Amino acid sequence: MARPQQRYVCQACGSVQAKWMGQCPDCGEWNTLQQESSASVTPFAQKHSLKSGGRVLEMQPLDAVIELPQRLPTGFAELDRALGGGMVPGSAVLIGGDPGIGKSTLLLQAAGRMARAGHRVAYVTGEEAADQVRLRARRLGLADAPVQLAAATSVRDILTTLSKGPAPTLLVIDSIQTMHSDQLEGAPGTVSQVRAASLELISWAKTSGTALILVGHVTKDGQIAGPRVLEHMVDAVLYFEGEGRHQYRVLRAVKNRFGGTDEIGVFAMEADGLAEVLNPSSLFLTQREKSVAGAVVFPALEGTRPVLVELQALTVRLPSGATPRRAVVGWDSSRLAMLLAVLEARAGLGFGSSEVYMNVAGGLRVVDPAADLAVAAALVSALLDVAVPGDCLAFGEIALSGEVRPSTHAALRLKEADKLGFASALVPPGTAGVGKLKALPVPSVAALVDRIKGRP
Repeated sequence: MARPQQRYVCQACGSVQAKWMGQCPDCGEWNTLQQESSASVTPFAQKHSLKSGGRVLEMQPLDAVIELPQRLPTGFAELDRALGGGMVPGSAVLIGGDPGIGKSTLLLQAAGRMARAGHRVAYVTGEEAADQVRLRARRLGLADAPVQLAAATSVRDILTTLSKGPAPTLLVIDSIQTMHSDQLEGAPGTVSQVRAASLELISWAKTSGTALILVGHVTKDGQIAGPRVLEHMVDAVLYFEGEGRHQYRVLRAVKNRFGGTDEIGVFAMEADGLAEVLNPSSLFLTQREKSVAGAVVFPALEGTRPVLVELQALTVRLPSGATPRRAVVGWDSSRLAMLLAVLEARAGLGFGSSEVYMNVAGGLRVVDPAADLAVAAALVSALLDVAVPGDCLAFGEIALSGEVRPSTHAALRLKEADKLGFASALVPPGTAGVGKLKALPVPSVAALVDRIKGRP
């Protein structure tokens, strides 16, 4: 019998090395290589060995007639929006999020609603006992939902059980880090086990036509734990975002082979589970009687959905010689530093002796580059202590030269603002108004300062 070959697998990136070393040569992480032993001849290696020959593939023409897959509604309009219209049979979806954010709650509610709609749904948990899931279902009002429930961690046992009868329409695995495959050695959660278990589940889902949802843990950096290749293996990757102390949760699609990316679904955590928020703009806007300095509304574009959010800025003068602080919540801190430099160099405003605080109201994280003009308007308003009118919003990208560049889907942003009753908008030059909303062109940051000061 051949001697088992020793290898070292990086627990951060999944690269395989022939010998141990302190630093992974691929990802640069330290002390992440762990020894794993593999059989000299495995069933997989024997099947795919070039020495034993392979099978002839059946090539198909690119212009072959195919039918579009039928979407399966999950019972949540917001979840269907993030997925691109619903679950696709045979697809694999990976959902990640911080502990306690509501991943299991959302999927149990979706599984219960699909089961009540007449679909065969299987829910497999590797982190809880079956009775714990039943108690959660009772609290969510889903105790009578015909969901097939199991508490297991062996992929072989799960697939053997599901293969005995008709394949379910939906299979939920909570979570993939607890699953293990008996084809490899190693504890559950290691790179090799996560990769092997995911491959077996995804292959079975593609063959049987079952829609598969995998729950993934996240690291302290907010990335899904395990090998990066896991995100490449699935068809869609969704991140469940939100602050633990905030009521609202945002489900964001960062990858979708059957729909657009950056689509979001908004939920509110309530006593009986997660509830859909069909009009997110009404949540992220602060209702106040009069305008406040440092607050500007920005029409963010999340996928194909415009969402109006309030950007808040605060500046505090410091004594001479003190080191000012810059704090940002919900936006890129590097982008804020760039805007402060542009405002100082191109508009003559001095932020060097002031602390700057920036916040996105409602716990939403903004990644749209068109937020530059709104952030700059909030900063100028806070520094000059001059309020921007509450019925005025702003969007546009700012270059290092100080000019304001056009943004994508301007008409869609302004249409949403006009529907909510906004009267004017600070926009890049060449942007036309929509409906009753008046467009106020701002060619540069210097012109923005003049606008806020009330100069023509």
